[in-house]
Amino acid sequence: MGKPRFRSIFDGLPAYEPSRAVRSATGDSHLLAANESPHRPLPDIVAAITEAAETINRYPDFGGTELTARIARAHGVTEDRVAIGAGSVALLQMLLQAVADADAEVMYAWRSFELYPVLADLAGVRGVRIPLVDERHDLNAMAERVGDDTRLVLVCNPNNPTGTLLGHDDLRAFADRVPADRLIAVDEAYFEYVRQPGARSAIALTADRPNLVVLRTFSKAYGLAGLRVGYLVGPPYVVARLRKAYLPYSVSAVAQAAALAALGRQKELFSQVDEVVAERARVRGELTATGWAVPRSESNFLWLRMGAASGEFGDRCGDAGVAVRVFPGEGLRVSIGTPADNDAFLAAAAAWRAKTRSPAADGPATVSNC
Repeated sequence: MGKPRFRSIFDGLPAYEPSRAVRSATGDSHLLAANESPHRPLPDIVAAITEAAETINRYPDFGGTELTARIARAHGVTEDRVAIGAGSVALLQMLLQAVADADAEVMYAWRSFELYPVLADLAGVRGVRIPLVDERHDLNAMAERVGDDTRLVLVCNPNNPTGTLLGHDDLRAFADRVPADRLIAVDEAYFEYVRQPGARSAIALTADRPNLVVLRTFSKAYGLAGLRVGYLVGPPYVVARLRKAYLPYSVSAVAQAAALAALGRQKELFSQVDEVVAERARVRGELTATGWAVPRSESNFLWLRMGAASGEFGDRCGDAGVAVRVFPGEGLRVSIGTPADNDAFLAAAAAWRAKTRSPAADGPATVSNC
């Protein structure tokens, strides 16, 4: 019997696999795999969601008019420079589809966000991976690799999963080297967690660069991962074309209401972000003090490059009720959660180190802490 025909790309396309559910022998479960906010939604946000739920028999605002206006005001830009989507990943998918001419290439650092190659393959765009250097983007190598077929350059900043940050001047110099007819998308999903002195969002660079856009999300610092809403800031020319590719009504009324409420509660939400940043410093400090090599992170997670030992350590964390994100053969990413969550991970890390006497079977990686 025959089967439906699909594009051949599906034969080798890896499926996204969330980390396995975990629970320790005592029943504890610490979810540190998905870079989610560990804080429960604020009451005002829950109230906005409840009120919006009473209107779900109606379609949501097609273009997210009020949300777009609020985002524009928050960043000091005009509304024609903002596009919303069902999470920043949906906007990324739209960008890839928009540039997907025959022989088009998309360039990104590697390792970086794991869905970059998947979305590129689905759009029919050839992916070009530029290796990290000391867990950071090699902007010089990326600039030199830009060619006639390059249509889109993705820069994850801070980078997921390593947490490293590119300086504003370095990013500006890189943007100046990329021809104006090649699109640059800076993925700032974790920018609210940045504390590096002098750091600035790439949104400031979009004012006078016709080929640069910035992606942001409400999933992380705003704690709305379950509702899927994100946005893009860029030149009006780019935004207008992206809106043509917008999947109708993809940002629900509930999601729009929650995002609006979250924007009105930035003080409280960013206070929670400060708590995560403080825990990030504590966890990294305890790890490095006991010999682990952990690059300085400007996100809500830490990266441990463990090579062949990554899978085994991830399993040991799971046995202790701690869910972490394992990249087999490369490393392990651990989100920053509540103090209790983080203590559970630190205990698992200490037990592993006591057994192996090193963070990885083949020794700790040497990384820059700058």
